Amino acid sequence: MLSFDLKDKIAVVTGASRGIGRSIAETFAEYGAEVILVSRKIESLTTAAEAITAKGGKAHPVACHMGDLNAIKALYEFIEKNYGRLDILVNNAATNPYFGEMAGVDENVWNKTFDVNLKGPFFMIQNALPLMKAAGGGAIVNVASVNGITPAQFQGVYSVTKGALITMTQAYAKELAPHKIRVNALLPGLTDTKFASALINQDEIYKYAVAQIPMGRHAEPEEMAGAVLYLVSEASSFTTGTCITCDGGYLA
Repeated sequence: MLSFDLKDKIAVVTGASRGIGRSIAETFAEYGAEVILVSRKIESLTTAAEAITAKGGKAHPVACHMGDLNAIKALYEFIEKNYGRLDILVNNAATNPYFGEMAGVDENVWNKTFDVNLKGPFFMIQNALPLMKAAGGGAIVNVASVNGITPAQFQGVYSVTKGALITMTQAYAKELAPHKIRVNALLPGLTDTKFASALINQDEIYKYAVAQIPMGRHAEPEEMAGAVLYLVSEASSFTTGTCITCDGGYLA
């Protein structure tokens, strides 16, 4: 039988206070993992962690900004001190501070988008390696986007970071395979999160976006969690360097 069991696994999920990240964290806990919830603000993380523990799961909130390398190092010092291992990493945190033509992007917007969406995941993985190697292997999932394959209008810089994240996933997968560390990516389509509210809450834009989706609707955050569960479990033991697209047929 295929096993999706995560019992005794230590998992980190970034951007875990809401949306896709929270759904992933909740699913991991339901399947037995002890989950370290990471985001910028401890208050919202604490609420998410309390919801998980109330259902009998194990969760611990840790504030960490993905654009701050010192904060990332401090996070891994905490993990090593309190858990001594790491089995699963999900890089879900992302930002998109600008909606418009790329010609109008200034350096601050560029830097913020690349810091959170690309530099953060890169160094999260780099810092995870000693713990995963010591544990005999691990599973990493980078949450990219369908925009990384087909750039969305007025989301150019965001799309560039997601395209680079897909390439980074493939490069790390080849490099880390000998260490039994698998690296894959999830490519969500339009999903009902605060992140996508600017698209979903504007009727004309929403109608246009949904018209491009064969299933004729947007996704709910929990519809992303199953694919990630597969990618971090033993059910995907021979899967690395791949992208699982959950987009209602948008890229078909």
